[in-house]
Parts: sequence; C-alpha cells; structure tokens
Amino acid sequence: MPYYYYFDPTYILVIIGAVICLIASAKVKSTFKKFNKVRSMSGMTGAQAAERILHAAGIYDVTVQHISGNLTDHYDPRNKTLSLSDSVYGSASVAAVGVAAHECGHAIQHQQSYAPLTIRSAIVPAANFGSFISWPLIVIGFFITSSTGSLLINIGILCFSLTVLFQIVTLPVEFNASNRAVRILGETGILGEEELRGTRKVLGAAALTYVAGAASAILQLVRLLILSGGRDD
Repeated sequence: MPYYYYFDPTYILVIIGAVICLIASAKVKSTFKKFNKVRSMSGMTGAQAAERILHAAGIYDVTVQHISGNLTDHYDPRNKTLSLSDSVYGSASVAAVGVAAHECGHAIQHQQSYAPLTIRSAIVPAANFGSFISWPLIVIGFFITSSTGSLLINIGILCFSLTVLFQIVTLPVEFNASNRAVRILGETGILGEEELRGTRKVLGAAALTYVAGAASAILQLVRLLILSGGRDD
C-alpha cells in the first residue's frame, strides 16, 4: 500500500504555507492598526480621498460605497463599484486613506485596460471552477487504484493550477495598484511626505498577504505533484 496512506511527509509544505499566510495576515493587521491611529493632516476620510482621486483621474462612473467588515475593501470592475470597509470609509487616518487610494488604483487600472488586470478578470471564472472541482477530483482519484484514478488526479491538479495561476497574476495587479496609490496621494497633496511613509508600510504589508497566498498555493501544487508521482511509482 502506498506511503501516503500511512504518513504524508509532504504535509510539511501545507504547514509552511499556512504559517507564511498567518505571519503575513498578522503583519498587515498590526501595521494597519498602528497607522489607523495617525490622522491625516488633510482630514479627508477614505471615502472623500477616493472620490477626489477618481475625479482627478477623470473617472466619474465609479460608485464609492460603504460595506461592513474590516479590511474587506475591494473594487469590482463588473459594476464599477469601489467598496470601502468600516475602518476605511469614514476614517481620516493615514492607513484608511492609503487603502482607499489602493482601491482607486484598481479602478484606474480598469479605465486604462491594464493588461494584468484584464488577464486576471478573464481567468476568474476558470480559477473559481478549478478551485471548486480540483479537490473532489483529487480525493476521489486517490481512492481509485486504476488508471482512472490517475487520470482524475491529473485533471484535478490541472484545475488547481488555474487557482495558482490566478494567485500569480494577482501579484503585479496589487503591486501596481499600491504604487499608483502612493504616487497619486503625493501628487494630489492628500498626504504629505511623512504621511506617505506610513502609507507605504501599510500597503507594503498588505502586498505581503498576496505574496504569501501565491507562495502557499505554489507549495500546495508542489505537494500534489509529489503525491501524484509517488502514486505512479
């Protein structure tokens, strides 16, 4: 009987990925909490800063709305809606303004047809389907000892690869949005140079969560490939 029925040493890759994600999550939360206590000198809230940035970029068809939650901020290109969370929408902190500007960066990417964002949007349906179907196929495949089982596993791994691809494509999208945010905040004078240092730290910590997510997905893919190879042997 194959070794993975008894002990799976590759599970260490999953643990490493989980630890990386936990560290990144803790980092962004602590950094945001620190700079959420620093009020911007302009006194503009996240929502007000978002409106000003969008209008400065010539964007008037994006709706800025308030959503519940903490750091649940996002831009939806499907309906051109920029959603800001409880800790960002009405807050005038350096952290809140930075996060709002980051989401505006996505709206500007959409307006300018930024290639990585276009690619990411195009693969969302495939990535969602791959994430949904991959594990059932892989688990069922490992319980079937015939060639059919190997086929199901390989199809499952291929589907999971779409999720990994999405994570990788997300990286340039997020880094570019953060770079745009810092530049725009400086050019518009919404934040001063000293305040921008804090914003860079907040957005830098947020970017690490995407790097951690991609790393975790890649480690999981490597694990699946090792298990699949062990089964074939």
